[in-house]
Amino acid sequence: MLDAVILETGKDPRWSVIWLHGLGADGHDFEGIVPEIPLPPVPVRFVFPHAPVMRVRVNGGAPMRAWYDVALADIARYPDIDGMKRSVGHVRTLAKGEEERGIPPERIILAGFSQGGVIVLMTVFGEPTRRWGGVMALSTYLPLESGLVFADNPTPLFMAHGTEDPVVPFRLGKKTFETIEGLGNKGPREWHQYSMGHSVCLPEIEAIGAWMGTVLQPEETGPKVRSDP
Repeated sequence: MLDAVILETGKDPRWSVIWLHGLGADGHDFEGIVPEIPLPPVPVRFVFPHAPVMRVRVNGGAPMRAWYDVALADIARYPDIDGMKRSVGHVRTLAKGEEERGIPPERIILAGFSQGGVIVLMTVFGEPTRRWGGVMALSTYLPLESGLVFADNPTPLFMAHGTEDPVVPFRLGKKTFETIEGLGNKGPREWHQYSMGHSVCLPEIEAIGAWMGTVLQPEETGPKVRSDP
């Protein structure tokens, strides 16, 4: 199992958020955002794993933390599907660890930024029979031209993207959301866009908090979901 930064918002958390960082970052990348998210009064365990270190071709073969290799600046070309699948396996192992602590998949939110978002989307929509507590994909996409098959899943989805993103083009994120919408209507889905680059902004953090407020519910009431009109 990957090493990870652990942050708990209260005693005996009954929900977990497994949050994957982007290329070249590490598990500390989003740790500081947690206090800024207007979370409901439900104890949550945040798990921020460190990606493995590998050589990334688009960056001249320099070793860095990455969930998969990237061949070109045009990230949609020649996707490293094998590397992506290995990282999906890491996520499933992390989730199994949370299950062993008494938190089932229905109370686990998978979250990711950029590369991390690719992995959590593949985890959810590549395995449509498993319902998770939620999936939050920020400034990211799916390798839709790779030949991989994706299927509908009732897991609540939150996607957000910057319209000026120079790393993961806005069109890739929007096409990914539209493709997921086209898979069926089993789960509530939200799309948010902001005038920003490859980053996270305050209105986005507020929207994340609102979405989590609909998903993170006390165990006895069960999860509730909301969809934007």
